[in-house]
Amino acid sequence: MIVKCEQKDFNDIYEIINDASIAYKGVIPEDRWHEPYMPEEELKNQIADGVEFWGFIENNKLIGVMGIQFKGDVTLIRHAYVRTNQRGKGIGGALLTHLNSISSTPVLIGTWADAEWAISFYLKNGFRLLERPEINILLPRYWTIPTRQVETSVVLASANWKSIL
Repeated sequence: MIVKCEQKDFNDIYEIINDASIAYKGVIPEDRWHEPYMPEEELKNQIADGVEFWGFIENNKLIGVMGIQFKGDVTLIRHAYVRTNQRGKGIGGALLTHLNSISSTPVLIGTWADAEWAISFYLKNGFRLLERPEINILLPRYWTIPTRQVETSVVLASANWKSIL
């Protein structure tokens, strides 16, 4: 069952993100990895900045989360994570389908360039990988991330995305 997360879910969201993000360790650039991957303060700041988390509940337990952020002319999918022991069951796909259904604007997703499994997941779910010139414009326009992260990330777009180049 997919539900909109509430303040009471904060600890579960934090736990899921930091459990699932271990997949990035040794994959993303070393200078971008830290533990915990997302500190509590950063998660609080993301929520305060408008990221709404939706969760997948099974047996009364939150096992996957995905954030959505409405940014005017686009919608961003942010922080998509499923508990490590629950992967491969279609949870991420179900969350992505739901969030796409509540977006009225083109959807953009940023992820690490070396996270091949994430890129493959989004491609399989109808998104397309954008080219570096457009990525270099979109990441600073819609995300608040350091320059180093822009250099090591990619952006995928929904089918209704119209290139800005």
